[in-house]
Amino acid sequence: MKFLQRSMDAYVAEVDVEPGKTTIIFTLKEKAGALAETLKLFQALDVSLNHIESRPSKTHQGCYEILVECAPDVEPEKLEEVIALSRQKAHSPPLVKEWNAKQTKESVPWFPQKINDIDHFANRILSYGEELDSDHPGFTDKVYRERRKYFADIAYNYKHGDKIPRIEYTDKEIETWRTIYTELTKLYPAYGCKEFNYIFPLLQQNCGFGPDKVPQLQDVSDFLHECTGFILRPVAGLLSSRDFLAGLAFRVFHSTQYIRHHSAPKYTPEPDICHELLGHVPLFADPEFAQFSQEIGLASLGATDDTIEKLATLYWFTVEFGVCLQNGERKAYGAGLLSSFGELQYALSDKPEILPFEPSVTCETKYPITEYQPRYFLADSFVSAKNKLKAWAATIQRPFQVRYNAYTQKIEVLDKVSVLQRLARDIKSEMSTLEEALGKVRMISISQG
Repeated sequence: MKFLQRSMDAYVAEVDVEPGKTTIIFTLKEKAGALAETLKLFQALDVSLNHIESRPSKTHQGCYEILVECAPDVEPEKLEEVIALSRQKAHSPPLVKEWNAKQTKESVPWFPQKINDIDHFANRILSYGEELDSDHPGFTDKVYRERRKYFADIAYNYKHGDKIPRIEYTDKEIETWRTIYTELTKLYPAYGCKEFNYIFPLLQQNCGFGPDKVPQLQDVSDFLHECTGFILRPVAGLLSSRDFLAGLAFRVFHSTQYIRHHSAPKYTPEPDICHELLGHVPLFADPEFAQFSQEIGLASLGATDDTIEKLATLYWFTVEFGVCLQNGERKAYGAGLLSSFGELQYALSDKPEILPFEPSVTCETKYPITEYQPRYFLADSFVSAKNKLKAWAATIQRPFQVRYNAYTQKIEVLDKVSVLQRLARDIKSEMSTLEEALGKVRMISISQG
C-alpha cells in the first residue's frame, strides 16, 4: 500500500511477523506534524496500534521510515478502509505486500483484488480530462472546454455498478462522428481483420452504430458483457499504464465519452469516443481477443515498474497497433489503426517495417506517439499471440501467481496451499464436465454415423 498525502510519501509493506498481526511500513517527508497527520487516519477508523518505530530513510533523502504494528484484533474491513482512503489521495501507484509466514518480505506494487477497487484509481488521470494543452484544437473554444468538463464530471462521479449516464450529443459532435464513421467504414472491408468485420455489423444491429448518432456507452457495455464479459467504464482522461492495465485484468475497459474538436475531425491528440467505439470496442466482443487483452492485464498485477513499461509496449504494438496474417494477407486489429484514416492504409502498405510478433523482442522496442509507426509486429493469429504472451508472462518475477474469478469478480492470489488445492478441485470438476461432454458428443456421432 502506498500512502501519498499532502505531507507524506509512503512506501508501505506488510510484514508477517506472526499470524494475526499486520505491520505497515511507510516513509514520511521530514515535516512538522507529518506523523500526527498520518496517524489520524488510523484513529478516525478506530484502528489500534501496538507499536511504532521510526528511523532515517536510507533510500529517500529527507524522509523517515515509520513502522506501525496494528493490534491483532483489528477488523480487516477497517484496515482495508484505511488503505482505501489513502489510495484516494495517491498520485502514483501504491505498493502492497501480499504476505504470509512463508513468503519473502519484498514489497510489490499494490493492485486491485476486487472489481470495485478500480474506484480507488479510476480518477487518477495523467492528462487531458477537462484541462487541455495549449496546442489542443479545442484549447481556445470556451464552449468545447465546458463540454469537456461536463464529460469529466460524469467520469469523476461514476462508481462501479452505476449505469453510465446517457449523453445527448450536440449537432456539431454528431457531425464530427459522422465524418469519421463514414470514412472509416469504407476502409474496414479491405483493411480490417475478419473478426472485426464479423462483429461490426452486430454493433450496428444491437448498439445503434451508424453515421447519424453517437452510440451510448451503456448500450455498448451491455452488449460486450453478453459476448465476453467485458464492460466499459467512463474515464475523464489518460490513466497511467499500471492503472489502465489493471482494469483489463477484470475485463474493464476505461473509455472516454467526449468527442474530438469539430475543427479537426481527422485528428485528435488523445483517445476520444471515436477511437474507443470504432477502434477498440468491436474486438472486445471476440472471445480470443478479449482473453488476450485480459492476459496483459493479469500480467501487470503486482509487476515492477520495468515490467509495466514492457507490458505497456506490448499493449501498444498489439491492442493499439497490431496487425495479423489472414489468408496470406496482412490485416489490422489494433484500435489505433482501425480508428485512423491515414495510418490504417499506411500500416498495410509496403512502407513500414513488418516484424514477427515475439513478446521478448516487441516489449523492448521504442515507438513514437505523435507520428506513424516505423514498424509493426505481425501475429499469426490472436490465439498464437495470446499463447506467446502467456509464455512470456510466465517469466515475470513475482512471488505469486494470480487468477481472475469471474463468479466473484475478484483476483485470487495463488500463494497458499489451501488456495491451490481449491483451484485444483475446480480444474478437476471442469475436466470431469469436459470428459462427460466429449462422451456424449461421441455417442451422438456413433448413433448418427
